[in-house]
Amino acid sequence: MTSLSALPEHAGRHCHNVINPLHSTHYFSPDLPAELAKLGIDNRSAAYFAARGAAMGAVGPGTITATFYNFKHELVAQHVPQVWSAASPEAVLEARLRAADSTLRRLLGPEALESPEMAEAAKLALRAAEAGSRHARPLFAAHADLPVPDAPHLAYWHAATLLREHRGDGHLMALLDAELDGLEALVTHNASGRGMSYKGVMQTRGWSQEEWTQAQERLRARGLLDAEGELTEAGVQLRKDLEHATDRLDRAPYEHLGAEGVARLTDLAAGFATTAMNAGAFPASMFGKG
Repeated sequence: MTSLSALPEHAGRHCHNVINPLHSTHYFSPDLPAELAKLGIDNRSAAYFAARGAAMGAVGPGTITATFYNFKHELVAQHVPQVWSAASPEAVLEARLRAADSTLRRLLGPEALESPEMAEAAKLALRAAEAGSRHARPLFAAHADLPVPDAPHLAYWHAATLLREHRGDGHLMALLDAELDGLEALVTHNASGRGMSYKGVMQTRGWSQEEWTQAQERLRARGLLDAEGELTEAGVQLRKDLEHATDRLDRAPYEHLGAEGVARLTDLAAGFATTAMNAGAFPASMFGKG
């Protein structure tokens, strides 16, 4: 096993940042709501809660709120656990995989899906995910119990899901340690210019303008936001500290893969992510400060 010190600084983060988009494409694809609508799940929020949460089984709203972190609990409770009356978690997982398949086929094309590079990326990403820890990582642990699909592009998507949830579970630990609640985490990430847009948050997370303003006031009281809603120097440092803490908690997969493997996986993943983004995988209005 290669030690962490042998990896370039932020190598794991950079690798994750180009792997995660391919996983996330299905959340923004019309294919996922279409597949779930066939099961009787025709609300977009319900579809997201079901698709991402199904690996944990027919859980209640508390589990979804806890593990997804930045959704208002009342929004979750509107759809969970009722969504499991429409379709079982097993049926949702099958529908999700079909949606991932059709989405990747459309965005990447058959040549990329059948390429040796895709098979290599799947092998490398799965090897990295082998070293992920299940302890205190409910979303990673639940997805790690699922079978690996046979098709290389779906095996890669599955591995990307594991790596995304492994880092995400660790990031929640860092947010809790920094004493940021779910909405405060969204506000500070938005203020950094790297997170979901204000419009995207309001459309999907269930929070009101009043609640957003109250979160800003709490952050100003801590010296993390200025009067214009921008991060202060302390706020910028906090976001940096959060990413460093997340890197530390997420180091095992990339240590296991080693510097050469991480570099190769980053290169392959960047190519696939760029192709997907150029094909219109993500709406521009969902990201940035607007």
